[in-house]
Amino acid sequence: MTFHSNFVYPLKKIDKWQVSHAMVPTPILIDDVIRVFYSTRNHLGKSSIAFVDLDRTNCSRIVRYSESPVLSSGALGTFDDSGVTCDSIVDLGDAIYMYYIGWNQLVATPYRNTIGLAISDDRGVTFERYSEAPIMERTKAEPYFCTSPWVMKEGVQWHMWYSCITKWILVNDKPEALYHIKYASSEDGIHWERQDVNCILPQSEFEANVRPSVAKIDGLYRMWYCYRGSHDFRDGADSYRLGYAESKDGKQWERLDSMIASQMSLSDWDDTMQAYPAIINVDGNYLLFYNGNGFGRDGFGVANLGRL
Repeated sequence: MTFHSNFVYPLKKIDKWQVSHAMVPTPILIDDVIRVFYSTRNHLGKSSIAFVDLDRTNCSRIVRYSESPVLSSGALGTFDDSGVTCDSIVDLGDAIYMYYIGWNQLVATPYRNTIGLAISDDRGVTFERYSEAPIMERTKAEPYFCTSPWVMKEGVQWHMWYSCITKWILVNDKPEALYHIKYASSEDGIHWERQDVNCILPQSEFEANVRPSVAKIDGLYRMWYCYRGSHDFRDGADSYRLGYAESKDGKQWERLDSMIASQMSLSDWDDTMQAYPAIINVDGNYLLFYNGNGFGRDGFGVANLGRL
């Protein structure tokens, strides 16, 4: 079955804080709307987090924009002083947890990421940092950095799938990162245990895998993610493509990328790149939000996968 995607959010430019990009769309249900958080860039290229509300029954109808960022760069010298990107939302009822990427600009390599947590007690209109320090940082076993978390609470158990950077390579004298998807667990959603569990490994030397998005459907864990090459991935031949995998336990995964590739019908907004997918169940239908060409430079779209 082929699914068609609609470009549902052409970026609304607002003053100097939102001039380009609606990257890494991350949806959550809030009453009659789908609130989609995304990372946007200001006139200096620094990212903050905003949201747009879409009609729950018609994603093409925009209900509301955030008039200012819900989370901006952290204090000078902290792990997120160069920008923030929302990657996962967990609705606990009385609070909403936002797991986000913090950005630091560097010298030898262009950036370093770590994973932070922000909490909302007003249903996602505003957020406060849990800490000025990250909740997941590089370790002896993962010495470069970790990024791109997707968090799921299942009973008392918390799961996280995230990307771990394995090395930097030079492409045309420019550093580019390689990474694959791993697993961590927690009892409270804040303190995480990493046991070196590899989930999605590269299938070629220069492949990078990122932005896992997981749903458990009929007892089976199903993951949508994206992967790219390293030599021509900015809207070129190595650009991001959507991947798909399945697992019985959330740790050991079987890659089935061809299943999603064969189902996609591309348009002019996503014909050179499909990146940063996020799955959500809306009234029995599974919607897959993702970015298209230019890493979401102009906005994001959604595909209705139906009843999986």
